[in-house]
Amino acid sequence: MSPQVAFNQHADSSARGGEAIQEDKMDQARTTITKIFNGTEGSYTRFLTQNMEEDSSHVEMKLSSDMEEEVGENGVVDHGIHHHARPSYGSKNGLCNPRNICIVATVAIVISFVFGILIGSNMYKKTTEEASGSCTTPDSAPASAPADDDVSPKETVPTLDWSDITALLKRKLTTSGIEKSLREFSREDHQAGSPGDEILANKLLTIFKDNSMDPWIDTHFVKVQNLPKSGTNKVTFGSNTYSEPGYLSYSATGTAQGAALYAYYGREDDLRTLQDIGIDMKERVLLVRAGKNSYAEKVANAAKVNASAVLIYPDPADYSFNEDTALLGHVHLGSGDPYTPGFPSFNHTQFPPAKSSGLPSIPAQTIRASTAAAIMRGMGGRSSPRGWADGGLQDVEYKLGNINNTVSVEVNNVLTEIQIHNVFGVIKGYVDPDRYVVIGAQRDAWGSGFAKSTVGTSLLIELARVINSMIHEDGFRPRRSIVFASWSAGEYGAVGATEWLEGYLPSLNMKAFSYISLDGVVTGTTSFKASASPLMYGLIQSTLKEVSSPTDPNRSLFAQVAGANWEAAVMEPMTMDDAAYPFLAFSGIPSVSFRFTHDKPYPFFGTLLDTRRNLESKASNVPVLTKAAGEMAGQIALRLVHDHLLRLDTEKYLNVMRIQVNKINKEVMSLQRNGRLPKTLQMKWFMSAIGSYSRASRNLFSTIQNSDLDDVEQCRIINDRIMGVERDLLSPYVSPRNTPFRHILLGSGSCTLQDVLTQLTAIREESASADVDLLKNQFALTTWTIQSCANALAGNVWDMDNDL
Repeated sequence: MSPQVAFNQHADSSARGGEAIQEDKMDQARTTITKIFNGTEGSYTRFLTQNMEEDSSHVEMKLSSDMEEEVGENGVVDHGIHHHARPSYGSKNGLCNPRNICIVATVAIVISFVFGILIGSNMYKKTTEEASGSCTTPDSAPASAPADDDVSPKETVPTLDWSDITALLKRKLTTSGIEKSLREFSREDHQAGSPGDEILANKLLTIFKDNSMDPWIDTHFVKVQNLPKSGTNKVTFGSNTYSEPGYLSYSATGTAQGAALYAYYGREDDLRTLQDIGIDMKERVLLVRAGKNSYAEKVANAAKVNASAVLIYPDPADYSFNEDTALLGHVHLGSGDPYTPGFPSFNHTQFPPAKSSGLPSIPAQTIRASTAAAIMRGMGGRSSPRGWADGGLQDVEYKLGNINNTVSVEVNNVLTEIQIHNVFGVIKGYVDPDRYVVIGAQRDAWGSGFAKSTVGTSLLIELARVINSMIHEDGFRPRRSIVFASWSAGEYGAVGATEWLEGYLPSLNMKAFSYISLDGVVTGTTSFKASASPLMYGLIQSTLKEVSSPTDPNRSLFAQVAGANWEAAVMEPMTMDDAAYPFLAFSGIPSVSFRFTHDKPYPFFGTLLDTRRNLESKASNVPVLTKAAGEMAGQIALRLVHDHLLRLDTEKYLNVMRIQVNKINKEVMSLQRNGRLPKTLQMKWFMSAIGSYSRASRNLFSTIQNSDLDDVEQCRIINDRIMGVERDLLSPYVSPRNTPFRHILLGSGSCTLQDVLTQLTAIREESASADVDLLKNQFALTTWTIQSCANALAGNVWDMDNDL
């Protein structure tokens, strides 16, 4: 037994002994009072003797009616007016009667004695509790509110300060524990819905149960596309047919053909470059390189220019693996089950015949680098634009192709319904247990998925164990709760996570104040990258300064990676294929994902080569890097549940708004000078809404400066205002079914400020998609979304800025 444990047990037994002594003394006091006043006719006056922890217990004294002062109906003591029901007392029974004087003196002595016992015993109790390192918990909280309704509850200050908490996390999160979990959760066969996936889910459930984390399971029935059990997808070029082992889930099925056209990475700018040199992409089969953007974005861009199909291959310049390696992925421009858009895929849901607007309308297929090389060697036509011939295919000139280079694409994917399970455990808070941060990790993978899922799942388990140990062994008392989530069907586009969000959205976006993704946290050694809501930038910066570098323990991670401008060096925009993106852009929950990486993306995601050996070829010491990632995620989570106020910076969004609105303002002024926009379209309403947000944010800061942070209710009110910012930036004017990512600053679709810029560009270029009336509508709705966010941040309705 350690000295600290022995000391705690001694302190606990001393506290219990003190409570027994207190009860004995209280019994003696009650007996004495009863003997003194026994048989005396009178009425009751209550003396509430609250202890130092604001316990609502009281001692009830039975006083002689001779001593009682009348209390009027208004609650004020009445010294001169008596109720008619009361008899009038003559001088014989007056207050100056010697008998009464004696009684008064006796009562005063007894009351003083009782108060002395209560105060002394409670001071003793408090001292022993502090000595044992414990904090007030819900079990020891007052049974009812204080008698004075105007007094707000005060919070007992935890005995562990922030330096204690970070030191415990660093000491208890060990590389040996991480290594054990990595071995336990490493499997070759855990594709979503498979027996291997279910085995891992049961392991997690058992661990959460063993740690008393009140585990539960969230089950969904989702539709995914897989290869047929017999047969493959095929690509035919000339007289050669290639059977491809890879595939893209949610592709349009069937056969499409057309002339092959090399389109670099298939980005919007790449396709615009082809249009600028007079290339017609209608009914062409686009051959594009993997990387730079998601598979879904490549296919969506191709569909916009009326291409007939898309072939995606890994160029050796970007991927350093065998040319016969197959790529696996999905092409749903969204997240979740695309056949239940906007609503959850529970078994009891009455499914309407619905499809996500993000499903592609054209076939898409991945091909091996060897297949791409065979096709491109036979392609003629023009030379590709400058910079496009930087690939690594042997004996390939990277020609664009001509109309005689016909390619046929046959996609035979089968739509299948599978049952998936999300697994949860919770560590409940002691002040606001109904407010929580969610830490999540993908559990499934196409093959081994070591970097994609095994590392994140292992870290999820280790963080749960460590934080649970900090509570039960070291006296840590989080104010808010931490939910640990293991998701299934992540490889198909965060399906498990999104279905959970859809199922519980009204509750989650009111109570979940942050999401931390553990997917792919270790893919390299030399650099560190993060994507997050602007609300979390300040928290990320401060955490980087507190976490030690995994390569040099004498330096902070911030010192290693920040450079001259830490945001430019570390922060990246959150993309749609990020597992944290639906939490941010669909649900309005501030979210963060991060990773240790190299300058180039990890090449083995979406292949069967994502193994421990290949990860170790890119990351020198996986357990050490995983521990550093765990400290990063753990400190962010612990800071959010430890502090009185949420460390989310509302001012940061003001900068984001100003940057985008300034771009819009320049375009509007230019188009108005050219006569392409009416003068009636004014920017002053945009500016006014941003001004309202700025004032609301300053008002919040002022409120914080003038608030008592030990006032639990006041802190809760302030935190609710902070939590609402991300949620209130979701446009309420579009359907989640048609536009799921409706965050006006970070989402996608017509409701965003970015789409306002796109529409202005279309008007400037006199494009067929230009629509001034649509632009006016976008102006009105985005302006009011910002103003509504500002109103909510301001707090009370009488504090709102109603200049509009």
